[in-house]
Amino acid sequence: MLIGPRGVGKRAMARWMAEQKLERSASQLPEHREDEVELPDLAIVRPEEEKTSIGIDQIRGLIASTGLTSYEGTGKAAIIEPANAMTREAANSLLKTLEEPPGDMLIVLVADRTGAMPATIFSRCQQIGIAVPAEDVALDWLHNLSSSADWRMALDFAGGAPLVALELLDSLDVLKEMASEFRGVAQRSMPPTTVAAKWTKLDTPMVLDWLSNQVLKLIKARSGCQKWAGVLALDNSVLQRMDTRKLICYLDIINRLRASPKGSFNVQLMLERLLIDWADGLKHVSWHDNFDGLSQIQAAG
Repeated sequence: MLIGPRGVGKRAMARWMAEQKLERSASQLPEHREDEVELPDLAIVRPEEEKTSIGIDQIRGLIASTGLTSYEGTGKAAIIEPANAMTREAANSLLKTLEEPPGDMLIVLVADRTGAMPATIFSRCQQIGIAVPAEDVALDWLHNLSSSADWRMALDFAGGAPLVALELLDSLDVLKEMASEFRGVAQRSMPPTTVAAKWTKLDTPMVLDWLSNQVLKLIKARSGCQKWAGVLALDNSVLQRMDTRKLICYLDIINRLRASPKGSFNVQLMLERLLIDWADGLKHVSWHDNFDGLSQIQAAG
């Protein structure tokens, strides 16, 4: 199981491991590639089109294929990504195969988030953590792709993940405006409902990912990490008035929403609630309120 935030190269690593197993890669290191050639002995399990989860039928199909003979005689490999998208039933159906995989089979699970994954899956996997690279390493790699792009800002908005920075490059103007609006809500110079209505028209996963990264940086800054002092979408005087525990509660509710299935909550109601709490300085945020509020948002969805 490859564990780490989205955009740090786990999928490239998984593909490389599979190709090494199938003796199809001469590369000494994993390499990020946009186009990947299909291999007869490699199965890749992802959420089906228009879906956000991996269902039990997909996993059953994978298990059935493990009993087939290798097409090229070099063994078989499978990648499940993201593994955290498996439904509970799908994960349970995979347990026996993980515990007793066929001798010539390599199964790689890619996990962007691990909070909702069953402990029984973890106990059957060797876990390899892949961290966000050092900023200078990430910037060097990105500059090799394009020397003229504002990679530093893209990387900042991406929380340090270089592949997410690639995705966000064309959205920098939108993200700059979001940062200004987020700051304006905290300073009560912008109505949270107005900002929520505007953000509702944007890509919801992008908005929640951005919010999560921003709040995580604020928590780090609040805890004394000087690295984030100059890149926060919030005035320091406002930040100092916020309780770190409430920031952690706020981050938790955002991440729970990120992990929720598409269409399971009312987007505008969710953003209004988050931004009204933000305008209030998180004064009334608590664990109980967050869980209760999440239930209300999902019920309204």
